[in-house]
Amino acid sequence: MNLTAIAIAAAMVGGVGLIIGVLIGVASEAFKVEVDEKEEKVRACLPGNNCGGCGFPGCDGLAAAIAKGEAPVSACPVGGQPVAAQIAEIMGVVACVEEKKVAFVKCAGSCDKTNVRYEYYGNMDCRQLQVVPGAGDKGCVYGCLGYGSCVKACKFDAIHVVNGVAVVDKEKCTACGQCAAACPKGLIELIPYRAGHMVQCSSQDKGKDVKLVCQQGCIGCMMCQKVCEAGAVTVENNLARIDYNKCTNCGKCALKCPVKVIREDHVDPQAQTPAGPMNLQQMVQNAEGVTR
Repeated sequence: MNLTAIAIAAAMVGGVGLIIGVLIGVASEAFKVEVDEKEEKVRACLPGNNCGGCGFPGCDGLAAAIAKGEAPVSACPVGGQPVAAQIAEIMGVVACVEEKKVAFVKCAGSCDKTNVRYEYYGNMDCRQLQVVPGAGDKGCVYGCLGYGSCVKACKFDAIHVVNGVAVVDKEKCTACGQCAAACPKGLIELIPYRAGHMVQCSSQDKGKDVKLVCQQGCIGCMMCQKVCEAGAVTVENNLARIDYNKCTNCGKCALKCPVKVIREDHVDPQAQTPAGPMNLQQMVQNAEGVTR
């Protein structure tokens, strides 16, 4: 065995390793990406759902935007006010108290209230059903298709199809907006949690045409608008709409509505907790035995 050859080989390998190590060290310094300490702290506060409800590519994208001042500290709809307060402390600003919002499905056309034009057999997906003749099997072309694209989009188990219509559990809803983005008919909107009255319809047809396809659709009679003393209810394109900046939750619109399409949720303004009957569990129980 030639010890000299072995020593030379070992020295060469060690030398090459040393050179590579030095080069790697130099490269790491030369191409080092500075990490914003605030960005890391903000990211640690975010829930990590990566739902996209904030409008940024996941929690990492939002953290970077907040650290750069390109997004408000309250931009995370999932974390809500508690997370906003933590991030505000990190950023050294005052967190704006934003009103909690929840998703709401503007349709009451359940299986027992709306006409069905044909039996649909195919993929259980609203977006695919939207392109078939008549834009769905229900008589109302504006109504909820009931095949659960919104359910699949929700990462928080906050929306389910009950008796042919999507229903939101407002206690689980984080207002991320993914269900609204998934609905091909644009039936889902974000409304204030405190909203006690909601128009559960999206049809813009005239009253007589609405009544032909749905027992509980807005007929544009304007009775709700006439009795609203706050000027919060208006009828446009044969459909009642509520301005929640003006609404006082007096309930006169719901009381006067002849087709009872204005849904009423009783909310305790102090506890911000629903006290009325319109929760998901009870709606499921009411719909028990009714299948699509």
